[in-house]
Amino acid sequence: MTSYVALLRAVNVGGTGKLPMSELKALCEAAGFADVRTYIASGNVVFGSRLAEKAVKQALEQRLQEYAGKPVGVMVRTAAEMAAVLAANPFPEAAGNRTVAIFLDAPPAATALQDVTGVDGERLALGRCEIYVHYGEGMAGSRLKIPAAKAGTARNMNTIAKLVGMAAGKSAG
Repeated sequence: MTSYVALLRAVNVGGTGKLPMSELKALCEAAGFADVRTYIASGNVVFGSRLAEKAVKQALEQRLQEYAGKPVGVMVRTAAEMAAVLAANPFPEAAGNRTVAIFLDAPPAATALQDVTGVDGERLALGRCEIYVHYGEGMAGSRLKIPAAKAGTARNMNTIAKLVGMAAGKSAG
């Protein structure tokens, strides 16, 4: 059985996309996923499945669409892929709460950072299927726009580290 991490896009953010984590857990269990655990109320779920990654994504997206009545973006990574995202952080010296990985469905184009606007102290780097951003002064006042990341979902390094631990069988606490 493979350990997976699923990251939902635009869940419980700004009053839209409300999905209680208890409902997310129930949806995953109904899809046949094992040992389902959620982490904070922003659409992070860890579970095991014998299905391939693409089939996991499809099953979860289908159930979420039925629940929400509209498509819900889902990024799925294996436990090993999540650990690799954490290890590949190009800004390891930066605060984990000010550095994010924006998860994408496919590798970003080599030119993905050429269309970025609003850079004011942020540092950016391309990953395998992620775009890393270090927000030096924090995200609140940032005007950063990354067109290549529009359909992605971001998690900070602290959250990624917790999810990696959970996927490896360690407690979320």
